[in-house]
Amino acid sequence: MTIMQLSVFVENKPGKLVETLETLAGAGIDLRALSLADTADFGILRIIVNKPSKALSILNDAGFLVKSNDVLPVSVGDAPGGLAAVLRVLADSGIDVEYTYAFVSHEKDRAYVIIRVADNDVAAAVLQKNDIRLLSTADMGIED
Repeated sequence: MTIMQLSVFVENKPGKLVETLETLAGAGIDLRALSLADTADFGILRIIVNKPSKALSILNDAGFLVKSNDVLPVSVGDAPGGLAAVLRVLADSGIDVEYTYAFVSHEKDRAYVIIRVADNDVAAAVLQKNDIRLLSTADMGIED
């Protein structure tokens, strides 16, 4: 199961990040997860939202440079080594992880992470074969 992630290029200037978030909030878009990586000139805001198709349209219409891609939402054990165990399964299968970031889990003793890989289908099959649960859109509160 993959979900849509939006990557928004944000100028590295005061107020630009909040403008992006206010644009989403004004359209009734709720954040589920986010990651921000920056350079001297711009940042890449990676977000998971409750209405990804609507958010993509809203951001494009507002003049933001945004692209979408699919990522894997994964439930991991919330204990030392929980994420490492999942990443070991991928590494042992020759799957390179491009990046990962965590977000809030409402499930006891579980942590949620987003994992970006080159081939989601292969990675998802490997994870499922190893009894690692992929989250659904319902688990994430995603409507579309």
